[in-house]
Amino acid sequence: MRKLMHARLWLLFAVLIAAAVAMPAAAPAQVAVGIGISIHTAPPPIPVYEQPPCPTEGYLWTPGYWAYGPAGYYWVPGVWVAPPHVGLLWTPGYWGFVGGVYGWHGGYWGPHVGFYGGINYGFGYGGVGFIGGEWRGGVFAYNTAVMHVNETVVHNTYVNRTVINNTTVNHVSFNGEGGVHATPTATERSYESEHHYQATASQVSHETTARNDPNARFSNNHGNPVGMGVNAREQRQQDRIAQGIRSGQMTPGEAAHAEHNEAHIDNQVNRDRAANGGHLTPEEHRQVEHEQNKESRQIYNEKHNARTDANPHPHSSSKPNEHKDK
Repeated sequence: MRKLMHARLWLLFAVLIAAAVAMPAAAPAQVAVGIGISIHTAPPPIPVYEQPPCPTEGYLWTPGYWAYGPAGYYWVPGVWVAPPHVGLLWTPGYWGFVGGVYGWHGGYWGPHVGFYGGINYGFGYGGVGFIGGEWRGGVFAYNTAVMHVNETVVHNTYVNRTVINNTTVNHVSFNGEGGVHATPTATERSYESEHHYQATASQVSHETTARNDPNARFSNNHGNPVGMGVNAREQRQQDRIAQGIRSGQMTPGEAAHAEHNEAHIDNQVNRDRAANGGHLTPEEHRQVEHEQNKESRQIYNEKHNARTDANPHPHSSSKPNEHKDK
């Protein structure tokens, strides 16, 4: 009985924390660096996965991580997001093992990358600091030695391989006994007192989508969520957008428009699932399919019209035939 009550108390605490993060703020709020939830089971190792290309200039990479919900651990895929303000960097969250429990330290935005448990999340987050890019005069420059960037879309790039060889490659996902042994440096401790910003609305929505996706749960994917999207159709359309960016068939504006539409569908799915115990009704499935068909045609048209990354403003444009999923 005590174990059941303990589990219920932690679940209620987790819900309250999630609600607090999801609440919009009238002004940027100071985010305290602390533990959000604690459990007695270690998080799974970080899976190996490929980084999708940066969709547009100014977006920053937020690495994937294991979160915890009522159904246990679930994988939140890495995603490119717009920071709250120019000049901010993302410090990933991490699990820390102390006193027999695993506690989650939430990520945050700030002027510097702080301590994230020494966890090697990859793609510039090797355990200490961040080498994936830097702000230069209000414009973010990407280090293509560790970042997947389509240089026909993103032009502010550089290459720095000097620190890559100093990174220990492992997939441990928590700090503490049995995991990564790392403590904050004096510099990282000083960053804790800086003004921090909470995760953006798109990041909260992204995590909610993963929490509601049965395929993201460790109990179903056994620690190998790679290639398992919250919805296979949505994942294919994301891949098509990425391919359009890489090939130059889509302009940055067209790609941003497509990403906006995908986010709208994603949010609708989240709301429907939340209202129906994590599932979609047959009518909701049909509605989502209708919206995805519409978006699929739009992606095809934007990939095959006269506008390209090299020629974003043609004098004339042809009207392509509509085609599905290409």
